[in-house]
Amino acid sequence: MSIYDSLNEQQRKAVFHTEGPLLILAGAGSGKTRVLTRRIAYLIAEQGVNPWNILAITFTNKAAQEMRERVDRIVGYGAESIWVSTFHSTCVRILRRHIDRLGYDHNFAIYDADDQKTLIKDICRRLNIDTKVYKEKSILAQISHAKDEMITPDEMEMNAAGDYNMKKIAGIYREYQAALRKNNALDFDDLLTKTVELFQNCGDVLESYQERFRYIMVDEYQDTNTVQFKFVSLLAGKYENLCVVGDDDQSIYKFRGANIGNILGFERVFPGAMVIRLEQNYRSTQNILDAANSVIRNNVERKSKTLWTENEEGEKLHVRQFQNGFEEAEYIIGDIIKNHKQGKCEYRDCAVLYRTNAQSRVFEEKCIQSNIPYKIVGGVNFYARKEIKDLLSYLKTVDNTRDDLAVRRIINIPKRGIGASTIEKIQTYADTMDISFYDAMRVAEEIPSLGRSLSKVDGFVTFMQSLRSKAGAYGVTDILKEIIELTGYVAELEAEGTDEAQARIENIDELISKTVSYEEAKADMDEPATLSDFLEEVALIADIDSVDNDKDYILLLTLHSAKGLEFPYVYLAGMEDGIFPSYMSISSGDLTDIEEERRLAYVGITRAMKDLTLTSAQQRMIRGEVQYNRVSRFVKEIDRDLVEQGFKIPDKKEVLNRVMPKNNPYMKMRESLMGITPGAPKPKEFTVTKASSLEYEVGDTVRHVKFGVGLVKSIVDGGRDYEVTVDFDRYGVKKMFAGFAKLKKI
Repeated sequence: MSIYDSLNEQQRKAVFHTEGPLLILAGAGSGKTRVLTRRIAYLIAEQGVNPWNILAITFTNKAAQEMRERVDRIVGYGAESIWVSTFHSTCVRILRRHIDRLGYDHNFAIYDADDQKTLIKDICRRLNIDTKVYKEKSILAQISHAKDEMITPDEMEMNAAGDYNMKKIAGIYREYQAALRKNNALDFDDLLTKTVELFQNCGDVLESYQERFRYIMVDEYQDTNTVQFKFVSLLAGKYENLCVVGDDDQSIYKFRGANIGNILGFERVFPGAMVIRLEQNYRSTQNILDAANSVIRNNVERKSKTLWTENEEGEKLHVRQFQNGFEEAEYIIGDIIKNHKQGKCEYRDCAVLYRTNAQSRVFEEKCIQSNIPYKIVGGVNFYARKEIKDLLSYLKTVDNTRDDLAVRRIINIPKRGIGASTIEKIQTYADTMDISFYDAMRVAEEIPSLGRSLSKVDGFVTFMQSLRSKAGAYGVTDILKEIIELTGYVAELEAEGTDEAQARIENIDELISKTVSYEEAKADMDEPATLSDFLEEVALIADIDSVDNDKDYILLLTLHSAKGLEFPYVYLAGMEDGIFPSYMSISSGDLTDIEEERRLAYVGITRAMKDLTLTSAQQRMIRGEVQYNRVSRFVKEIDRDLVEQGFKIPDKKEVLNRVMPKNNPYMKMRESLMGITPGAPKPKEFTVTKASSLEYEVGDTVRHVKFGVGLVKSIVDGGRDYEVTVDFDRYGVKKMFAGFAKLKKI
């Protein structure tokens, strides 16, 4: 049986059309990865194309890895010559070879969001700019937008005209770029802009890659921004064998600079392009697809397509409305537990999707209270934790001493007696001499007034030079272990002896495991495992890459994070006007904002394979205030015959009659936790239960409504109440008063 026999008619057309520009409009769950991998196989096996001449680009490491594995299985010999990677990884590979043409060293650093924020803070301090007025996050967002549109600092300043604030931002942008160059560093946006700059300024480099990549395929094309579009256009400029795959109905990253015009206007840029629609869905039931179709057809700015499937009709959608967010979370987590107990699903089959990260709190608390496994996508990234950032900064300094941020982070970790005053003197000298911070330390004797700090600075430089001399002979794991041993980093944590310190040691152990895995993977591919390459791989890891499909936990994540994923059971929470769509998109008056939100709803609905529940609350606490919102217009756009109503929706009058704070459910919950009977007069003082009558004692295992299961470490008479210290499994050591804690012995 041929590998092409399993394709439907439209998929076969997409696979067999190999010459010239091709736009594949691939609806959700329509098998686009299958099409791309078989198209690659067809090019090699049937058209005689050298694997070396094929480039496949996608957006996430997870998607790239999945495509790589499929290509390897189908193509076999020669597959290793095909470039299958993300935009950023592709650009890094090109820049590692040619960035010297732009005046950078090949071992440039890649700055993450924390590094960027630190750099902006330094620049604002140097320019006497108040970061309470000009927020670092806002400045970086405007700089990122400018880079997406390939606008230079000079162009930003010129475009600002009489806008004082934009002129100020342009000045910060100029200093920011100068600092990056001085540190031999690039941020994520630079990876693309510098590659385009390289192609535009070095015709021979561009021509060499045009010759190499004669067949280019780009996945998720609807998410490309201006600079990504320019990068692809330049590469495909000679042969125009460009195949882009995307779905304009899933364009949801406008806030990151994605330009939906790239996919809607593809035929204008590439006249004569073939357009193929993939509308058969292999993921969801027909009812779910009909719901998605009924919502998205309300958008004007789109290319018409209608999803259909040969799967069963399936269950109707469940629409539920609750009095508040707590009841909503209780129902959703309870429904998951019920389905799990009945054997209908594993926990990993279920996902709770919401519009904003802030909505995750009540679901997390309910999971903890119910003692069921869960994972939040979008929490603190492993590589952003202090101990990991510290050790990575050591590795970065070994690799690239021009990275001032990395050097300054570790100069006094562990403490070496090098204070802020000394660091400032070194930085001033470095700025005056126009050299790196590290190079200034190497000639510290020339810096006036360092005094007794001179020997400490010299000691740090000697230590780092020793590490750098070993780097050539040591592997990544060996050099990391050497840093940990010689700095005494773990020994210091062990001496601390706290649960928090132990958790940090475990994170360090995980980092060591990561370096070992990296070296093993490189050995399997018969490629060198270099420190620069390891740091590059770590820098390009995204939150969603941490999701392990083999682990049995509920996923809690935003709708934006869910794109590209699929789950048998999906719960869309917070389906209210003002939450989703957001208040800002409703009030902006811009139709495109609502259409973007509707596309996000379409993405959420099409994540579901067999069962979809949409929930809302009549009232919800937002920023400390109770808000009353209507059911989302997106829910109302779903055809009624597709929906099974689970609860009677009260009329508007009934909702408004719930006067605050008399019947405030949040106050009731608080009073309940305090032991106050609803409706009863509040006592002036709470009765304290003495230790002799507590149902638990030191050494007992107890459960707390929020923190879950823990071990009682001590009970101390605090006078009016008893102070109980509990070591919780998930949250560590907590101290609380017995009267409020309501601990239950288990």
